Amino acid sequence: MLKPVLIATLLAAAALQPVGGFPDARRASGGSGAIPEDTPVDTPAPRIDVSGKVRLVENGSGRVATDASRVAIWLATLDAPDTISRPASSRTHFRMVQQNKTFEPALLVVPLGSIVDFPNLDPWFHNVFSLYQGKRFDLGLYQAGSEKEVVFDRPGPSFLFCNIHPQMTAVILTVNSDLFGISDKSGRVLIPQVPAGRYKMHVWYENAAPEFTDAAKNIEVSAAENVLPPVSIPVSRHDRSHKDKYGNDYDPRASSPAY
Repeated sequence: MLKPVLIATLLAAAALQPVGGFPDARRASGGSGAIPEDTPVDTPAPRIDVSGKVRLVENGSGRVATDASRVAIWLATLDAPDTISRPASSRTHFRMVQQNKTFEPALLVVPLGSIVDFPNLDPWFHNVFSLYQGKRFDLGLYQAGSEKEVVFDRPGPSFLFCNIHPQMTAVILTVNSDLFGISDKSGRVLIPQVPAGRYKMHVWYENAAPEFTDAAKNIEVSAAENVLPPVSIPVSRHDRSHKDKYGNDYDPRASSPAY
């Protein structure tokens, strides 16, 4: 007769246990064991691929250029401070390769605070420097196979040169956003995975005419609004000749294949 009594006792004890068998869970949620209905739940904004179109118009003739590549467009949020601040341990690395006496890519866009690696993949020395605008630095001579890095913590374009090879030029554009794109030859721009919200759209082009400014515009991104306003940029010829980092003319031997 003890066996039925023992079973009944155990069943009664089980019925008195809180739902799920964890008393702390009841206390943490106000005693009910469930999340209160008025508890706010953060729902991430949907992310949208945003596209746009740019065209380059030659000053004077009004002719539309057939190559509309290398126009940078970025979106700075208006719903939060539009600057990026990240600890050194979380900074993203980008690469500006030196190969065949050229910089690759010719235009690199990076968020403020990013680290750019400069690997030398050529069989000769290079000396990368930027002394005119944006981030100023001089990496000095470094040999084939080696690599140096720079933190780009100043917004705007940094014009890059090599102190040995005058034909080597590139631009690193530092922006206050993680949301950016670069136009292709046809002028198409894609900025992927943009959270829905309000933004200021910025535009930069290396060969823009002096009268062209950033032309920043306020826009809103949503599932129904995923196309950027059209961009038309007047362009003009620019003198890209430059001196070495000491202000002197380049050694003519720099054009030698083995130099």
